[in-house]
Amino acid sequence: MKYKLTDETIEHEGRTLHRIEALIDFANIKKGDKGGYVERGENLSHNGDAWVWGNAKVYGNAEVYGNAEVYGNAEVYGNAEVCSNAEVCGNAEVCDNAKVYGNAEVYGNAEVYGNAEVCGNAEVCGNADYIVFKNWWSSGRYFTWTRSNDMWRVGCFYGTGKELVEKAYKDSEDKGRNYELIVNYVEQIKTQEK
Repeated sequence: MKYKLTDETIEHEGRTLHRIEALIDFANIKKGDKGGYVERGENLSHNGDAWVWGNAKVYGNAEVYGNAEVYGNAEVYGNAEVCSNAEVCGNAEVCDNAKVYGNAEVYGNAEVYGNAEVCGNAEVCGNADYIVFKNWWSSGRYFTWTRSNDMWRVGCFYGTGKELVEKAYKDSEDKGRNYELIVNYVEQIKTQEK
């Protein structure tokens, strides 16, 4: 066990959250350091160097693990996951079934929600920094484009729009046409902003 739930609690969104306290030294954390707030032990892994700092809150079925950090006034809740080396900070919120992982950063007043997947080296500091689409033509799976690194996450695929379209056409003509429409839509958005 690397931390414990203390008796210092706050009420938030109808839930009781406990401040955490480190039980051992790890990463930049020293035994006895106080962290942020979690609802229950399952919200923050005891493995890895993951940590919740300051006034940050993790609750519901949300999980923070790996070497991820949540700090500032950030909130992670619902069924959200923050893992790997990801950071969520500022007044950012990650919720629903959203996932933030890799070296991704979510900060500022950003809200990452629904079925969004922010990964790689993506940076999301506002709601216009990513778009989530739904595959309406076959599987119904959700996929995400992130502005900062201009990358696409679809299932196990992670790459550029061009790579996504090429891969989709290899799967089927229908899949290729539909992904191409969406990638072209995003390209139009990018050119209109210049």
